[in-house]
Amino acid sequence: MSGKFPSFTKWFLSLCLLTGTLCLAAESVTDEPKTNVDPPAGEKAEEPGTKEEPGTKEEPGTKEEPGTKDESGTKDGTETKDEAELEAEDDEAAAVARPVSADPVQVFGWKEWCELDDGKSQLKVAAKLDTGAYTSSVHAEEKKLFERDGKKWVRFVVSDPRNKEAGRIRIEAPLVRIARVKELGGGSEAREVVRLAIRIGERKLKTDFTLSDRSNMLNPMLIGRTTIRELGWVDPSRAFIAEEKVMR
Repeated sequence: MSGKFPSFTKWFLSLCLLTGTLCLAAESVTDEPKTNVDPPAGEKAEEPGTKEEPGTKEEPGTKEEPGTKDESGTKDGTETKDEAELEAEDDEAAAVARPVSADPVQVFGWKEWCELDDGKSQLKVAAKLDTGAYTSSVHAEEKKLFERDGKKWVRFVVSDPRNKEAGRIRIEAPLVRIARVKELGGGSEAREVVRLAIRIGERKLKTDFTLSDRSNMLNPMLIGRTTIRELGWVDPSRAFIAEEKVMR
């Protein structure tokens, strides 16, 4: 019995060594990366490249709301145009030769009576037709901006400062734009621009007017060349001939 014990011991030790070797081999196989493991129920597998980088998360309140960006460059979004730039563009367009129409054209004097209508009453004032001015202008007092149906409007009073008996008329009109007009001193003045319905002789039309203080001018209204184009020709040697309907 004592002679067989060492052999049994060797056999037992060899069996233990073999078992340990098999266990180590099995562990090395189970340590390989699992590439096709389904995510737990309710969780979405992460796509390659979709991991959020630090610092890229959008902070609340930083998204720009549609319609809030000011395209015009003014604080309230009102369109502003420099009259000098408009005149420069007009000069370039006028330099292009155009054929003269053979159709008869009405001739107006350098000064004409112009009638304003607010829908309730009319006011007739003297207007100077000036081809050197780009936009027409009218004397306006008590100007006040307000909103109606989400749009900017202007309420103002038109009168003739040199003729108190001519009366006055209160008008409300949508704001078209803000004109920046250069002054003689070198600065510029912002003036509201509105579109008004006028009548000169038998001609009725709607045209843009800047609202300005013309109390130091001889005439409360000035008709610029953008309006004269729609009227006809101007004879600088005559005045108040619209009612005569002189044609050429």
